Amino acid sequence: MRMLFLALGAALIASSGAEAREHYHHEYYSNRAGHHVHAPMVARRAPAGASARCRDGTYSFSENHRGTCSWHGGVAAWLR
Repeated sequence: MRMLFLALGAALIASSGAEAREHYHHEYYSNRAGHHVHAPMVARRAPAGASARCRDGTYSFSENHRGTCSWHGGVAAWLR
């Protein structure tokens, strides 16, 4: 019985870890214009409001092209 609980616990940790990696932070920053902007995040598909996909796989919500994905390998594709 204990092995079953350990296996279930490991499965839950692994699945929650995958979820945490997918949305590794829900942080925001203030851009140069003083707007509150979602920080880049990892997701399987482009999240609503994302403006670019970065080369490292994160999605950016930047309002300007300059500096978008600069800490994430540059822009792989513009989404809007």
